[in-house]
Amino acid sequence: MVRPFLNNNELYLTIQMKEMKKNSDNLYYAIVKIPSDHLPRFVEVPSQSAQKSIILLDDIVRHSVSWLFPGFQILDTYSIKLTRDAELYIDDEFSGDLMTKIRQSLMKRNVGQASRMVYDTSMPPKMLSLLKGMFQVGDLEMLPEKRYHNYADFLGFPDFGKTHLKNIPLPPLPYPPFIEAESIFKAIEEKDHLLVFPFHSYDPVINYFKLAAADPFVTEIKVTQYRVSHSSPIMEALIEAAEAGKKVFVFIEVKARFDEEKNLKWGERLEKAGVKVHYSLPGRKVHAKMAVVTRVVNKIKTHYTYLSTGNFNEKTATIYSDFGFFSTKPIYYKDMLKLFDYLEHDGLKEEKYDTILVGQSNLRETLSAMVQQEISTAKKGQKASIVLKMNSLEDKEMIKQLYYASDKGVKIKLIIRGVCCLIPKVKGMSANISAISIVDRFLEHSRVFYFHNQGQPKLYLSSADWMERNLSYRVETSFPLFDPDCIKIVKDILNLQWKDGVKARIIDATLSNRYRTNKYNPPVHSQVDTYFYIKNLTYD
Repeated sequence: MVRPFLNNNELYLTIQMKEMKKNSDNLYYAIVKIPSDHLPRFVEVPSQSAQKSIILLDDIVRHSVSWLFPGFQILDTYSIKLTRDAELYIDDEFSGDLMTKIRQSLMKRNVGQASRMVYDTSMPPKMLSLLKGMFQVGDLEMLPEKRYHNYADFLGFPDFGKTHLKNIPLPPLPYPPFIEAESIFKAIEEKDHLLVFPFHSYDPVINYFKLAAADPFVTEIKVTQYRVSHSSPIMEALIEAAEAGKKVFVFIEVKARFDEEKNLKWGERLEKAGVKVHYSLPGRKVHAKMAVVTRVVNKIKTHYTYLSTGNFNEKTATIYSDFGFFSTKPIYYKDMLKLFDYLEHDGLKEEKYDTILVGQSNLRETLSAMVQQEISTAKKGQKASIVLKMNSLEDKEMIKQLYYASDKGVKIKLIIRGVCCLIPKVKGMSANISAISIVDRFLEHSRVFYFHNQGQPKLYLSSADWMERNLSYRVETSFPLFDPDCIKIVKDILNLQWKDGVKARIIDATLSNRYRTNKYNPPVHSQVDTYFYIKNLTYD
């Protein structure tokens, strides 16, 4: 008998056995959990020699299951990894208490419908069919692999002190303009600032909030939160600010998958401290990453804004590649305050934005217009080009426009880490489109949209991928850069990535994901070279 008690994305052994009684050919099946969520996946085997030996936790369980089933002969064991659908399904987000519905949905998550099963290809067909029927997974959700699964665990493979086999250390770099300035606020008043994570330390962002909490001239703080770390100095600073009597508004997106419960707990703490907290909007996710700090000195009000491609998460900021941008320019804060007003009115107040592109408002139409501008320029026989960097490219309408742009002579470069539904380099359809994917020690998470614009380039940083959900069903932000120094940094980093000859793979119609052939000596390793590019930057 098999009991369907599996949780999301965990490892199990399926066991085929029979009774030891004579003349008994009845087969029995069982499932045993591999406790890799509580124990190390790799266990060192004691040895008297200098040689190191490792055994996987999977095999320890495999060799011990006979103790669990006395009176049975274990015929064989096969590993599976089952993933349950972790999406929150709420019948009606538009009526009743949405937060109550989310809490109730979270309680049911562990018994969600199975959405994928990875299995050992040596598993007998009868057992495979039994598991497939029991977990109600279709053929497309059945993924064959070999003996072991969950390869992400191999990131934690023991190194035994052999540091020469590991990546070279790239410790986060300080940001001199903030260190040398009288204060962060003074530095932001003087010019725009662009930080590049995880190459830059995330301390400037944390200190921005800490200073806001302590500064007697700060009157108000507004911020959106999508994925919050368990122990967040940013959230602690917001609590301190509220307790000090400052007006603090935090919009928390509770529907951030896998972080719902954590976000709810932080929301409760914030509310107890006096923070004005608003939660998820019905039918939409708020994926924007932004903050505004307002200071009043001698009756002069100044807004210090922060926009980012990544979350306000101190832990992921050390492994996700993102941009963070500080400014006091009115072109940013006017639109940001409009968007915060929209969020404070639960998405019921219509707003028009002049500079920032906002999902469900002007994001899709403006991106489309910029693509069309490049097409018009190409039709005139003039230079036209687009460079797009993002996690995923999936939106059908935008892909159609890129195909059409390619056909009309627009040169397009794509740096797509994950899902790419566009097929590059197909004659008569996408001959002018080249695409690569970079997967390296840091997760490429930033989104950059660059349009040649007849020699007057437009460059946007964004929280949004070109996916239907991001462009049509989420509240996202894309913001242009105007400061020449900031623009140069982004363009230089894009150029390094496009030259990558170590970790860049070619995206093409064959889906072979071949590593790009190195054209440079020494080869360009974009993430390492970006680190030293940032380290060698000089600041006026």
